[in-house]
Amino acid sequence: MFAQGRTLFSLGAGSGYAFDNNYWVLGISATHYVFDGLGAGLDIENWSGGGPRIIKYSPFVQYVFHQASLMQPYIGGFYRYAAVSGLPGVRSAGGRAGVYIVSAPNAFIGAGIVYESYLDCRKTLDNSCSLAYPEISFTFGF
Repeated sequence: MFAQGRTLFSLGAGSGYAFDNNYWVLGISATHYVFDGLGAGLDIENWSGGGPRIIKYSPFVQYVFHQASLMQPYIGGFYRYAAVSGLPGVRSAGGRAGVYIVSAPNAFIGAGIVYESYLDCRKTLDNSCSLAYPEISFTFGF
């Protein structure tokens, strides 16, 4: 699944909280594996339904310990730019770790934890300069 030259796609949906508003969050991600287990990609999230519209762009790298069979741990890092309508953008960086569980021959479910730190901390998005939160994903590849 995580072999060199392979490209995987992930879809996400959920809710988020920023600027004292609740949001619906839709996301898509693509990862290309440059070496076995080592991928680089881009994640895009659209936050809508709350206050100002937010679109987050996140280039990332991750390593999947692909030698494991059913459960495959992963670790990675990212940079994020959040474009906020009518306001200055917000930059952050962070890391993530978790596990992928095979759910079909070319699909798996991921669960993990993310730590994110705001680079220009203004305490605007989450009333904090850093935060940790869970992540769940469904990923498929071909």
